[in-house]
Parts: sequence; C-alpha cells; structure tokens
Amino acid sequence: MLETVHVDLPGRAYDVLIGTGLLGDAGTHIAPLLKRARVVVISDETVAGLHLGALQDGLRGHGIDCAAMSLPAGEATKSWPHLMSCVDWLLDQKVERGDIVVALGGGVIGDLVGFAAAILRRGVRFVQMPTSLLAQVDSSVGGKTGINSRHGKNLIGAFHQPSLVLADVDLLGTLQPRDFLSGYGEVVKYGLLGDAAFFEWLEGQGPALAAGDVRARIEAVRRSVQMKADIVVRDETEQGDRALLNLGHTFGHALESATGYSSRLLHGEGVAVGCAMAFELSARLGLCSQEDPSRVRAHLRDMGMKTNLADIDGALPGPQALLALMGQDKKVVDGQLRFVLARGIGDAFVTSDVPAQTVLEVLRDG
Repeated sequence: MLETVHVDLPGRAYDVLIGTGLLGDAGTHIAPLLKRARVVVISDETVAGLHLGALQDGLRGHGIDCAAMSLPAGEATKSWPHLMSCVDWLLDQKVERGDIVVALGGGVIGDLVGFAAAILRRGVRFVQMPTSLLAQVDSSVGGKTGINSRHGKNLIGAFHQPSLVLADVDLLGTLQPRDFLSGYGEVVKYGLLGDAAFFEWLEGQGPALAAGDVRARIEAVRRSVQMKADIVVRDETEQGDRALLNLGHTFGHALESATGYSSRLLHGEGVAVGCAMAFELSARLGLCSQEDPSRVRAHLRDMGMKTNLADIDGALPGPQALLALMGQDKKVVDGQLRFVLARGIGDAFVTSDVPAQTVLEVLRDG
C-alpha cells in the first residue's frame, strides 16, 4: 500500500511517498534523482543501529554506493558544533551540488541535515527519510531546516525543500510508545487547526494507531502531510497561512526551553500541551466554547498523553518567566507575540491581539 502526496511548489515540486517497505526499496525511488550512482547518508546513532544497514543494502542492490555518518541522538545535536561536523564531513566526501544527501532519522536529523544541505556549496539536494511519526507528519515536509540557539528553538536556519520524502510507516514499529505519542501530538494538531472531521476520526482511530494498525497509520500520515502540503504551497515561507501550523508551538517551544530541550519534555509532548493551552486561552477570550478545550484534553488523556503543566516532570519557571521565554519565539513580529487560537475545533487563526494578563492566567492555572 503506497500513498503519494505531491508538494506542488513551482520549480521545487516533490513527492512524499507514504507506505511500507520504502526503506529497503529506497534505491528505486532515489535512483532517478542521481547524476552519479552515489549518495551520502547522515543519521543518528540510535537510528543507524536499527535501519542504516537495511538502507545501505537496498541502495547497493540498485548499484548505488553509500557513505554514512552517525551523530549522537537527541535535541542537543541541533547545534553549531554538530552542524560544522556535518558540513566538514560532507566536504570530506567531496559532495557536489548535483549529489544527494540523505537525512535518515527523526526531526532532529532532518532539520540539521537539511540545514547543512542548504548551506553546503550554497545548496545541495537532499532526501528526507523520516523515521519517527513526528518527522513523517511534520518536520520532513515543507523545507524548514535549522538548529537551536541558547536563545530558543529553531532560531537559526533556512527554507530548503527536499527533492523527495520517503515515509516508511514500518519504521514506526521500532519507536518507544512515548516517542510515538510525541509524534501523535503533531497529528492531533492538524485536526485541531483545520479539519474537524480528521480530529473526530482520530478520536475513533487513535487507539488503533497507537496499537500499530498499518492502514490507520498510513491514513493519518497521509492526511497530515496533505494538509501541510496544501498550506506550504499557499505560503512557503510563513508569511500568512503557514503560521497556522504553529498551533500549540508558542506555548510548547517555551516549555521546551524551560526544560532545557531535554527528555523531560519531548517536542510533540510540548505541542500537545500547547494545543490544550491554546484552546484554553481561546475559551477564556470567548472565541470558542468551554467544551472545546475539555474535548481536546479528553482525547489527549485517552491516548495517555500530557495535557497540562502538572504532567511535566520537575519544576518549571513561573508564569512571568514562561511568558518571557515565549517572547523569544520566531513568531514575534514587531515585539508582539502571535498566537494561533481557535474559534472551534478545526477553525484556527493567527492573532497578536491577546491580553498578556490572560496568557499569564492560563500559564498560572496550567
């Protein structure tokens, strides 16, 4: 079973293939992109131990030579030192502008390797092979690449579209349950921001997704990717509609920063908590019904996910400090925080007209 979502950007169009067996058959899909029968792969140590050998065997079975580099796993890898390591290794491998760099891993590897590809020789082509649910439904599509700074998450980067995305849902079977559910936070986001029917579908199919139902997983990835692709085509560099994809992220990124980008809070967990808080903020501002945030939290709880600040291990900064961290977000314009709020499930919008006192109250109440 193979689904294809076409990202129809003029001059930079590409396909996202979603299905099973794509790891071993990667050579079939990558070969038409190559000017010479060689690719370089960058992964992390955890993913490489699980999947790199199968990818290399599949590529070599199509006569494609493959050199590989592995980096430490974890959010801390999205940093200047590891970016320099990537770029220097790619130059050591004599990667040319016509070559293909493959990012094999989750969102950290996809963002980092994509950024390295963007700046190497002023831009080389790359293929995303996302191995986590979060990366398959979100970070591998749309061309956002980058690294973190001490000032915040993803503040250094570039828009650099991949040439191909291969989302093999078989690989999701190797994820720990917590990592899978972290990715599910981004899946839920798509229903909440623009597709109430999809959210309702998730309320019914979420347990099957988590239990490993392949058809449900393919459908969830396809619908998420299609929604993101449609938005990216309308607004590639986030001047308008694409900002809707940040639902939950203004709160979530501040919480990630507050927890040191550590295992205390995974990215998708921060997004899930952030979505619940965004709906709570919307309800307090009279934008949506009081039932909507309750429904959002109920579904997240049914899936065994974090829903509020009390679910995050360890102490957090106070409301004022969290609000200050939110001020470092990329979505600040002219000093004003932009929030993605909702008039209801499936009806999100972007606004800067949010009283700071109400935000503080939501942060205080968790």
